[in-house]
Amino acid sequence: MHTHDTIVALASGQGLAAIALIRLSGEEAITITNKVFKGKNLLEQASHTLHFGTIRDGAKIIDEVLVAVFKAPHSFTTENAVEISCHGSPVIVREVIKVLLKNGARLAEPGEFTKRAFLNGKMDLVQAEAVGDLIHAETDTARQVALQQMRGGYSKDLAALREELIHFASLVELELDFGEEDVEFAKRDDLRNLVVKIQHYIAPLIASFDQGNVIKNGIPTVIAGKPNSGKSTLLNALLNEERAIVSDIPGTTRDFIEDEIVLGGIAFRFVDTAGLRDTTDIVESMGIERTLERMKKASLILYLYDLANTSIEEIEAQEALLTGLSGATIIRVGNKVDKAKTELLAFVRSKQFVLISAAQQQSLDVLKDKILEKVSRQEVKQGDAIITSLRHYQQLTQTHEALERVLEGLMTELSGDLIAMDIRQALHYLGELTGAITTDDLLDNIFSKFCIGK
Repeated sequence: MHTHDTIVALASGQGLAAIALIRLSGEEAITITNKVFKGKNLLEQASHTLHFGTIRDGAKIIDEVLVAVFKAPHSFTTENAVEISCHGSPVIVREVIKVLLKNGARLAEPGEFTKRAFLNGKMDLVQAEAVGDLIHAETDTARQVALQQMRGGYSKDLAALREELIHFASLVELELDFGEEDVEFAKRDDLRNLVVKIQHYIAPLIASFDQGNVIKNGIPTVIAGKPNSGKSTLLNALLNEERAIVSDIPGTTRDFIEDEIVLGGIAFRFVDTAGLRDTTDIVESMGIERTLERMKKASLILYLYDLANTSIEEIEAQEALLTGLSGATIIRVGNKVDKAKTELLAFVRSKQFVLISAAQQQSLDVLKDKILEKVSRQEVKQGDAIITSLRHYQQLTQTHEALERVLEGLMTELSGDLIAMDIRQALHYLGELTGAITTDDLLDNIFSKFCIGK
């Protein structure tokens, strides 16, 4: 499926840079570029060749450039494509794109290059989505998983299994045309074995989603505690920069301060919150309410106690607050350990507190190790099949449930038409996953999240 218009977009980042890359794709990509390029005749050049020259608007020279030519079907989109490397001034980029638009191109929509690659059969929908994941990967583990999916990963296996299931579905459907003759084209044992085979393949994928979600999206981590317990100091120490304001005045932090740190290949989104206390300050009260809401939604909470100014009774009283947060993993952190009294130290050690001094950056490695220990994770090896998309998780879960109904129908000797209905549902969910079955709304939702130029 080829579209007839030619699209253009900046593929490299916005702003000043040494080099900018402008991409075109479409039937007229090479022709349009040739109209404004002064150098070799691009129409006569072989695919995958690079050419030096100038981009001109009439007699006006815009810039000296390198032009890469890719002829259909040997390009990312399978269409004629051109990549123009020019100097990275925003003015130059704007003028180059403007003259290309003047000569017949149009601005690309978000993700339209990858969308064309999918529509033209260069990749399936899982691979196309992985392109976006690869661009946005913030850790090496996320990069590794996205690259595995982009290169085919599990989607090619699922497509092959779906083809086998289609074969059996057609045989079951054929039996319905000979209902009165009591014939069996689809051997029930073979069908059962195939369904079990597919289930055994997708079950580990479904189970991998929790790990995949952590790899892709990171772990929301709230730093909480009373005012002046050292939350902002801890955030700054973990980030190794002065990200949050530190003050001896209680209630300095009134809203969230967020930043990210990578530990053990996993991104943790740390949120420094307002100190928890009773207050008559309206603004501070709003910050405290938001803190409590974020604590309820967090996957991990670092709850800080000021060991320099906290009694055993006060620690026990704060425990009542934490008991209502059963959904999150909680690490109790005793801060300012260098100023704590002996009796208090003995008590918090008995409660398995992690003891640190954020200001002195003491035992921060111990805290980081504890954080990783509390996070359910396993090493990702090359070739591991892991799903990171909620859409994929839902489609696989629905496929598994439909196949379970097929097995139940075979066990109870259900009629062929009812078994065929459940097989069709399983095929539909697998087809939506790989892109064999799509809707415009689904594609728009997926590719609208991509960068323009990719």
